[in-house]
Amino acid sequence: MHSGPKHTGRTGRPPRLSQETIIFAAQDLLAAEGTRGLSMRRLARELDSTPMALYHHVRDKDDLLLLLLEEHARTIPRPALPEDPRDRMITAGQLLHDVLAGCPWIVEVLASDDLMAKSALWIVEAIVDSAVECGLSPEGAVDAYRAIWYYTAGELLIRVSRERRTAEASRPSHRDQTFATLSPDAYPRLSSLAGQWPELTRRDTHRQSLEALVDGLLARV
Repeated sequence: MHSGPKHTGRTGRPPRLSQETIIFAAQDLLAAEGTRGLSMRRLARELDSTPMALYHHVRDKDDLLLLLLEEHARTIPRPALPEDPRDRMITAGQLLHDVLAGCPWIVEVLASDDLMAKSALWIVEAIVDSAVECGLSPEGAVDAYRAIWYYTAGELLIRVSRERRTAEASRPSHRDQTFATLSPDAYPRLSSLAGQWPELTRRDTHRQSLEALVDGLLARV
């Protein structure tokens, strides 16, 4: 992640703005606080500038987010994918997960189902095309991609939210306290797992769940 200009509190002439310096500063904000920390007003403060000055370089926040998405998409490695279409679907789905896991704010942006980086659509193309090669109809292939995307985005959003809340918490989570009080008579299975629940739900099981999801989708062929 690039390190952009920081607010120093100095008076005098503000630093010269450019689209590049704006993008770098926005990346730093997003990495630290996610999309909730990014606004044009906040970004202007970080750059010792004004929101109006930023609008000479980006049209609005959505335009800035699109620039950020494209900037990140250009850094995604494009490995050779397997010949077997099922394996290609799984590899592309895992790549989607790994790329987004390194930049959680992108999941928050993409979850709007509006903004996207055209430069990253080759991953979507690989999943949809592989699904068609496996025997799904084009419409069914899009459904398969949506299932993979929704699962991946949901898993990452929950992980990021949990980690952020845990870092800010000063006491055991409400969930852990609730599980500790479960009655074995009413909840025999959950109460027996209560002590393991935090560890079990933090495990990275994306790959095996992705394989099970793809196999279930292809079983409809």
